[in-house]
Amino acid sequence: MKTERELELYIHIPFCIRKCAYCDFLSAPSTETVRKAYVDALCREIRLSGEEQKDALVTSVFIGGGTPSVLTARQTEQILEALGDAFRIRSDAEISMEVNPGTTDRDRLSSYKKNGINRLSIGLQSANDNELQVLGRIHDYAAFQRTFQEARQAGFTNLNVDLMAAIPGQTLRSYEESLKKVLSLQPEHISAYSLILEEGTPFYEWYQEGKGQTDHPALPEEEEERRMYERTHELLTAEGYHRYEISNYAKPDRECRHNIGYWKRKEYLGLGIGAASLIRETRFTNIRNLTEYIACIRGGGQLEQIRENYERLGKQDQIEETMILGLRMEQGVSLAEFEQRYGVSMMELYRKVIEKYTGYGLLNCQDGYLHLTERGISVSNVILADFLFD
Repeated sequence: MKTERELELYIHIPFCIRKCAYCDFLSAPSTETVRKAYVDALCREIRLSGEEQKDALVTSVFIGGGTPSVLTARQTEQILEALGDAFRIRSDAEISMEVNPGTTDRDRLSSYKKNGINRLSIGLQSANDNELQVLGRIHDYAAFQRTFQEARQAGFTNLNVDLMAAIPGQTLRSYEESLKKVLSLQPEHISAYSLILEEGTPFYEWYQEGKGQTDHPALPEEEEERRMYERTHELLTAEGYHRYEISNYAKPDRECRHNIGYWKRKEYLGLGIGAASLIRETRFTNIRNLTEYIACIRGGGQLEQIRENYERLGKQDQIEETMILGLRMEQGVSLAEFEQRYGVSMMELYRKVIEKYTGYGLLNCQDGYLHLTERGISVSNVILADFLFD
């Protein structure tokens, strides 16, 4: 019996109220006119892509950004209608949307729920108002609380909260307080990750290049950041959350299915400017220029005209990605699935690397899966790099 081809969809909304100081995502403030033109163009791309992918069954949709909740409720509805018309979407598909406090309200949240969104990811980052100001967020903790409660009142039973560690001026104590405040709300999922200084952001200039450091709070020391990670695991595990990926925790059966698809190298199609795709072992991205994207689609352009950076992945590339992405998950990588997919034994192909790190107690092979140990997670970047071929 032939297995149905499954596909994940990512929808990029490149708009926000104000750019945060740490953010390197493809996003920027915009006018109502630009947002309307973009949504119209995006809906046309969705319909063209549906024709191209008519043999696929969509298992998850993720609307990200930027801040998707800056769109009007009607614009979000337009996008969802276009998706429903163009693609075959599984009846139990996970349909997620990112929302930020300060950009949504009860009516919008109710509209999201009514039109098929069944999972929200709320960008909190910190429950400390001073730390939110340092990050350049437009909201305070009280605004987040309102958004969270209004989401519950709208009927959402699957909520994620984003939290950030290693914020300038943050201490272990203030981070623990943020964790405890979020835990008191009992979201189904928590993404807890460390700040990364991305080139091209104000934070990178201030901290990586040393410009104006005296005017900004200091970054936490490496040891304090490590303790933040450890306390995340301790506190969340005690509350019944399961760490299923290095930075992601969920209550039973509430893991983000869309992100698991990425880590397991499932096919995905990105829609909107700058969105990335992996289709039949070929990677490509959409053009990043907003004006060019809108003009091309409006002018009757075809998908080929908004796509670029094609890369056909060979077997070696696929194997590397399988290991590096799969080992981020607590379950790890299945030995049987690896051999079935690539026709070679993982234990033989990576014998030296596996023996080295199992000997150090950083990797373990259990129940047919190779996975990082608790100690291995703390030095995962070093370990994962060794799974790259020379």
